[in-house]
Amino acid sequence: MAAAYQGAVEAVFAVVLPTLLGWWVDGKLGTSPTFLLIGIVLGFAAFFVRLWRLRSLMDGSDGGRPPESQ
Repeated sequence: MAAAYQGAVEAVFAVVLPTLLGWWVDGKLGTSPTFLLIGIVLGFAAFFVRLWRLRSLMDGSDGGRPPESQ
């Protein structure tokens, strides 16, 4: 259950922080909404990668790779 909460907190930070950073850069450079959109896309990509890794950990698999024989 703790992993689910950890995933939720990481999801919020993975999307919100790059979005806010993109918004701030747009404000400084006057390029609205270019960097905001880049931040959103990068945030969702980081969120997706983190969820994929968390799913692999919960399943006990190694990212879809077959287990090595001993």
